[in-house]
Amino acid sequence: MNNSNIQSIYSTFIRNELSVRYIYCTKQRLRHFHYVAFCYYFSPVLNKSWFSPDFNPFFFQALKKTGLLMSDPRLRDCVKHMRQVTRDAGGHVMMDKALFKRCVSNIILLLTKALKKKFIIPEFEKFTLEIDTMFDRAQRQEGGQVADYIPQLAKFNPDLWGVSLCTIDGQRHSAGDTKVPFCLQSCIKPLGYAIAMHEHGTEHVHRFVGKEPSGLKFNKLSLNDEDKPHNPMVNAGAIVISSLLKVMDFLKATAGPEYVGFSNATFQSERETGDRNYAIGYYLKEKRCFPDNADMMAALDFYFQLCSIEVTCESGSVMAATLANGGICPITGERVLSAEAVRNTLSLMHSCGMYDFSGQFAFHVGLPAKSGVSGAVLLVVPNVMGVMCWSPPLDRLGNSVRSIHFCQELVSYFNFHNYDNLRHFTKKHDPRRKSDEDPVSRRPPLKIPQITFHQLSRIRLLFLYLEQVCGQPDVCSLQR
Repeated sequence: MNNSNIQSIYSTFIRNELSVRYIYCTKQRLRHFHYVAFCYYFSPVLNKSWFSPDFNPFFFQALKKTGLLMSDPRLRDCVKHMRQVTRDAGGHVMMDKALFKRCVSNIILLLTKALKKKFIIPEFEKFTLEIDTMFDRAQRQEGGQVADYIPQLAKFNPDLWGVSLCTIDGQRHSAGDTKVPFCLQSCIKPLGYAIAMHEHGTEHVHRFVGKEPSGLKFNKLSLNDEDKPHNPMVNAGAIVISSLLKVMDFLKATAGPEYVGFSNATFQSERETGDRNYAIGYYLKEKRCFPDNADMMAALDFYFQLCSIEVTCESGSVMAATLANGGICPITGERVLSAEAVRNTLSLMHSCGMYDFSGQFAFHVGLPAKSGVSGAVLLVVPNVMGVMCWSPPLDRLGNSVRSIHFCQELVSYFNFHNYDNLRHFTKKHDPRRKSDEDPVSRRPPLKIPQITFHQLSRIRLLFLYLEQVCGQPDVCSLQR
């Protein structure tokens, strides 16, 4: 293990925002150090810091600023170990470097990447401020109607609005009603197609379904000139794909530890009001679109079940991030889908994913996405992040009004459009770069506030403590 990495992370563990701000404001330090004096002077600033049973709040606060959540399964063992250490010590413990090293040894590479700003979005806190601003503007959008042809969907409050994102490094951010479960509806179609591709391969799947946009409504009784459903993103294609699938385990794997459930009430509503889908099923059966030995009614029943699978914005964003990450769940590291399945899925989401608005969305937003009549939009920024937006009011084409507005704002501010030139198009911000590397960003000059003698005394004590714990030969080098 690299000692310099441990030293760097440990320094983050024991410092606090006040010391960072003033660390170069003095070149003096006390010659004598007393542990009790250190606790007395620094406890108010460190918020009990590593002396309390809550272990080190500043260390985990620093990680949270990079986008890592304490619920992240990659951090679970580290958090558990630190809590165990404080319990074993009877409530208070001095976390020296050796003990700290034992606690973080399994995630040292993740911590190094996080604290050295090596994640795909290095300045995540700044990025999320812009996301929150876009969220607030989208929330003010009015219009649209909640889908009422499925009774269970009509019960949702039109004011509900949530956005969650997850990057390919597992950085997470949520705003609004992101813990409210809702049904995936048509957002299941790209996931179902990806699973079928992963299990059966491209050639076998496309024996039964095409790849072209239909130019027709998503629930139209129509096939292409080969008597196949036009693509897997319309109802006919999704019903055929359903006859090929075993899906729930895959969906839970794409969402990591996040919520994936099932709404039986919605399933019953779908069955009772799905006359159009039954008509599509019989039409597909007449044209021999199903695989041999497939049961049309069983496939329809399973399709209704797929549409009734519940997620939250938070779990949906991890699913989208799995697609953005080439089929590997970013917070578990498990390969769920093959790279080929993901590539083909994103291609069809880009051309066919947004109902009759697909062409406009591809033109203005330029990213793979899939919408559903529950008000969800699953958006993928390849090699960067996945986003799940949800708001029940729909426009006349069946897409969420607020979600469409948010996606358009996202791409108008950041250079996420597939055809934005990353080298020469400088009117948009690139969150993949640090501020000093982004030609659009301008970092304000550093302002050094005035400090009191009492604050200065605390900093001097911290310098000496760093020297004794970390073995720093010259604390003045820290000041530089």
